[in-house]
Amino acid sequence: MAGDESSGGRLLYGLDPESRQMVLDTVGQLKKRLLTKEKILEFDRKEIFPEETIREMLGPEIGLQLLMLPEAYGGMGGGARDSCAITREMAKICLGITTAFFALQLGADPIVVGGTEEQKQKWLSAIAEGNALVAYAVTEPDAGSNVAAIKTKAEPVANDAGEIIGYKITGSKQFISTGLYADFITILANTPEGATFFVMEKDTEGYTRGKSEEKHGIRASNTSPLTFSEAFVPVENLIGGIPGLGLKQATKVFGYTRVMVAAMALGGGEAALDIAIAYAKERIQFKTPLSEKQGYTHKLILPHVIRLSAAQAYIEEVTERLDAGEKGLEVEGSIAKLFATESANKATDDAMQALGGYGYIAEYEVEKIKRDVRITTIYEGTSEIQQNIISTFRWKRTRKSKGEFYQSISAEMGTLDAEFGDLGCGIYGLAARALNQTVTLVNDHRLTRQQSIMFALADMMTHVEVGAGLARRAFECYRRGDSGAEKIILISRLFSNEVAQVVSQNILKIVLGCGEFDHEMTAEFLARVGYTEFTASFQNIIKDTDQLADIVFER
Repeated sequence: MAGDESSGGRLLYGLDPESRQMVLDTVGQLKKRLLTKEKILEFDRKEIFPEETIREMLGPEIGLQLLMLPEAYGGMGGGARDSCAITREMAKICLGITTAFFALQLGADPIVVGGTEEQKQKWLSAIAEGNALVAYAVTEPDAGSNVAAIKTKAEPVANDAGEIIGYKITGSKQFISTGLYADFITILANTPEGATFFVMEKDTEGYTRGKSEEKHGIRASNTSPLTFSEAFVPVENLIGGIPGLGLKQATKVFGYTRVMVAAMALGGGEAALDIAIAYAKERIQFKTPLSEKQGYTHKLILPHVIRLSAAQAYIEEVTERLDAGEKGLEVEGSIAKLFATESANKATDDAMQALGGYGYIAEYEVEKIKRDVRITTIYEGTSEIQQNIISTFRWKRTRKSKGEFYQSISAEMGTLDAEFGDLGCGIYGLAARALNQTVTLVNDHRLTRQQSIMFALADMMTHVEVGAGLARRAFECYRRGDSGAEKIILISRLFSNEVAQVVSQNILKIVLGCGEFDHEMTAEFLARVGYTEFTASFQNIIKDTDQLADIVFER
């Protein structure tokens, strides 16, 4: 189906707006029919994987999996924006169910990105017809995000003529979503040529599925260990037909799927806040509703409205770039995941606090959402893995471009600030410039060997890039005269204060904490980066927050 155009006039891959809305409406109907609040709470309480319900969602009447599959193989040809939009809405219903659906997409991705035409016709068509649950079997007991460390082996099997006819796979996989129920899996194993993806069917001899893990959250999803003892797969099940391409295929998958996890976290965080906001309007305390009290609104709710809105803007920007065909966005995927998942976890924690004793009771759902969202900071690479990726690759890019990468962001923010000064872009530009100078300082003094310093850089990089994305989105809303422009302008201005605090505090942590600089050198550097100028971000912050509260709580 035809896509639409971005604000920059680029043709974007994916569904047209009407088709996307149709799928979103379908998700809404699921909540009313198959995924009611009562059923969701029952799945969680009894740790039920609702296989029948999941398969019905894949059946001809609903066919939700069609969204992610190319049109050539019976799908709808949805893009990254479509997948993230639908994932976000599903996560508002139940992250466990969303994880099961996400596992299907993840399992199909190696075939989508690396399969031969014959493999795509066979396996993707089976998924499109609703005949298959798929799992992605990469993680191992001693190899999580580091896929290069996998130990599962695929030994070639040759016929009498010396032709390879298949592979015997031996090893184990851990924490495999939908592993117990999958009709086939895409499994990563080491061949003599290197890591390679294969398709393995559930009835393969030597393939054993372990019992479902008992989990803290996402209890409506299945997570199981898998073991393989010389499990034979025919050579035609080697994805791509050429051994040794698995790591390249996995990297392509990660760049996309981490944005999906970000969208999942966003939906979960929004669901928790929606409950807390509704509660605040109804709950009377000392003769006034909680929605009138700054101790409630300004501490427990609005900071998370701001952060989740920033996460949404950044996710939308990254997915637009993906749908425009832009390559090499793996770091952007890590930034989206790190910021959205950490923000959602904080949001659900405070939403639980906001409901008081009711937040601790299952009936009100927030405690379930809190447990479910927690996993998003762990799977598809922990937050610490993302910090390592962000700091390492952004440091390299900054040095390779001789500072141009963050200088360009600073210049762009300066241009936006000159055109419309109410977005906080002056602060965003200052933060980008200060970050650039800090990267140079860290590099020149060989401080990159200290992981705590690199993690501090990662947090600075994440906030600067998310903030810039939010400012761009706010400016576009202002330029178009959108009905929600006032809200996102306020949010952009308020988020600039958080960016200022993160950047300035981490600069202090680095220059004072590393023990490399005396008082004079420290003072000189702080002056050079404009440290005191960050205080401008506090201008009217309480007034702006009050105004945002009026909008959010409809006061």
